[in-house]
Amino acid sequence: MQEEGKMLRGTGLLIIEVVNSNPNGNPDRDNDPRQRPDGTGEISPVSFKRKIRDLIENKEGPVWQEIVGQFDPPLTDEHYAVLESRDRDRSQITREINEGTFINKYWDARVFGCTFLEENLSNSIKTGVVQFGLGLSVAPVAIERMTNTNKSGVQEGKDRGMAPLAYRIIQHGVYSLPFFINPTAAVKSACTKQDIALLLKLIPYAYPHTASYLRPFVNVRHAWYVEHMSPLGSFSDFQLITALTPKKKGDPSHPSRIWEDYEVPAGLPKELKNKVHSFKDLMSW
Repeated sequence: MQEEGKMLRGTGLLIIEVVNSNPNGNPDRDNDPRQRPDGTGEISPVSFKRKIRDLIENKEGPVWQEIVGQFDPPLTDEHYAVLESRDRDRSQITREINEGTFINKYWDARVFGCTFLEENLSNSIKTGVVQFGLGLSVAPVAIERMTNTNKSGVQEGKDRGMAPLAYRIIQHGVYSLPFFINPTAAVKSACTKQDIALLLKLIPYAYPHTASYLRPFVNVRHAWYVEHMSPLGSFSDFQLITALTPKKKGDPSHPSRIWEDYEVPAGLPKELKNKVHSFKDLMSW
């Protein structure tokens, strides 16, 4: 039985479809979509968390403005600041840690953890409650590279601009990206069930509301989320992830072309139904 108010262990799996987009560029390879030697595509945990942070940091944006009022009482901007911000002031953050106001202020530190580890600040947060794993494509992905052109020249003596092979996308891919809720880490980080609820509400908007020139068509098809029966856990994460990961039809060594190239699980397998407290698809809005 669940104890009232207790944060339960959680396991999630995002099924992400990519169409003519670059879901996560690799700066070590001229921003090619991340890819293993065997052709498997990758999406880094940092990449996905950045999108969630951006939605929270944009307090004037429609996503935050819409979601903030869905809580009772409504969320306050001051309690949901973003630590991993471009213009952060390290000396100010150090003062906040020493003054004891740090944890109450930064949502992403409470949820994802904090690498802001300074001398004599060993009591600051290190490990987050939520850990996103590496997203991997179910089948290999094919990378397409094209040269970008600009009608007006940007170099002296040139009547037009060119960026050779700057447009780097994959034609189609389906990725599975797991995430995990660890209640043990909440003891130190002061992460609350409301902090987790906010994360879950933001997941459906992570890609459509952070789209870019190279990432116009990336979206979460399914965002499966399961709460275990207790804070300790009630089933194997591997069992759940294996059961909910799509399988490619036909030759699994060939890249896919469309969503229908996959067999996609529609729900929780029978052997797990009596082991979970709750099960839902966060994309069922």
